[in-house]
Amino acid sequence: MHTTERPQPATGSVPRPRASDTVPRGDRRGSAGLVVYALTLLVLVASGSAPSPLYPIYQEEWSLSPLALTVVFAVYVAGLLATLLTAGRLSDHVGRRPLVLAGLAVSVSAMIVFSAATGDFALVVARVLQGLAIGLATGALGAGMIDHQPASRPALAAFLNGVTPPVALTVGALTSGLLVEFGPLPEKLVFLVLAAAMVACGVAVAFVPERVPRASGALRSLVPTLAVPGEARRVFVAVVGCMIASWGLGGMFLAFAGTVLRTTFDVSSPALTGAAIAVFTGSGALTGLAIQRADARRALGVGVVALVVGPVGIVAALWTASVPLFVAAAVVGGVGFGAGFQAALRLVLAEAPADARAGVLSSVYVASYLAFGVPSVLAGVFVPVDGLDAVLTAYGAFVVLAALVAAVLQRVARRARLAELRADAVDAEHRRAGDVRD
Repeated sequence: MHTTERPQPATGSVPRPRASDTVPRGDRRGSAGLVVYALTLLVLVASGSAPSPLYPIYQEEWSLSPLALTVVFAVYVAGLLATLLTAGRLSDHVGRRPLVLAGLAVSVSAMIVFSAATGDFALVVARVLQGLAIGLATGALGAGMIDHQPASRPALAAFLNGVTPPVALTVGALTSGLLVEFGPLPEKLVFLVLAAAMVACGVAVAFVPERVPRASGALRSLVPTLAVPGEARRVFVAVVGCMIASWGLGGMFLAFAGTVLRTTFDVSSPALTGAAIAVFTGSGALTGLAIQRADARRALGVGVVALVVGPVGIVAALWTASVPLFVAAAVVGGVGFGAGFQAALRLVLAEAPADARAGVLSSVYVASYLAFGVPSVLAGVFVPVDGLDAVLTAYGAFVVLAALVAAVLQRVARRARLAELRADAVDAEHRRAGDVRD
């Protein structure tokens, strides 16, 4: 097993060649498509975190129970998983662009419903549409980035697939919090801005050339399945626990940051709620940038450590009502979120065959979003019964356990791979010896 990244030589004072000198014309066109798809993914995922600073406002204005907010969160994950499981491989047969445009159209309708919402039913409808849209487009966008990456940067798409979600969640939460706190139409403006951005993305996507030829089997691909081909299956199993831990912690933070700030620290500002989420997701985004050229296995080790220390710190901050500890733990947890997911994704994509990229990415996101949604829903059910601190303690323990399991599986998988390499070397030596005797 290997990664596609290699250490880059130090450039010193030697001028770096221009892209026009080293990248073929076709590569430059491909780079434009990659940028469009990456920005579209950023806008769509940002819309997923935009409602988070508004939840306390909805809860106060509409007298929503914790269970009602849990339902709102649950239907989003359900819609997302439904489309990932059914349409996750469809773009390998019909192309990336049709699914991306369809996802944007559904997402714009979700933003319109959000902006007109006056009760929990509208929130549920909007979140269902939002989940369907993101699930429909995510796999196609991720695979499309790989299709359009320049040959001179073979690791760029994997890096963008890993770093874009935390960047997007940061942008969505922070922008939403600021617009809600300081902008006009506090419960509408952020969704109207996002809808306009999605329309602009749709126009740009319409001009991106399609790199995937139509292939038979589109209807068969809609049968719910998780498609991880044999070449990537072993590494997927070895690192999926780290993806689960990363997104489990992300779900914990996005679902409960506002509640924690209000009940534990007596903070009800939407801007500060968005800022708290941005501290976590922003740390993940910066970590993704920092590790893009690092060895993926070492980066995964950093992620595992942070995914253990971060949740422990968050839980300790709850029980001690310590704001500095909460902020520090959010930063450490964000490091785990960024490193754990991106390093795991790089390892998986390094083994994925070109004709199964969308399916592999959909499987990655199914595992990730299950971890993102299911524990949060369960926590929301038990909070009214057992209390916030106790439930989030159990939630944090789940994240820590998933990270530790990932560390063990990664160690075992690496030993197995080394044993295979040694066996291959012995076989090759025996073949060479036989050739010499002959």
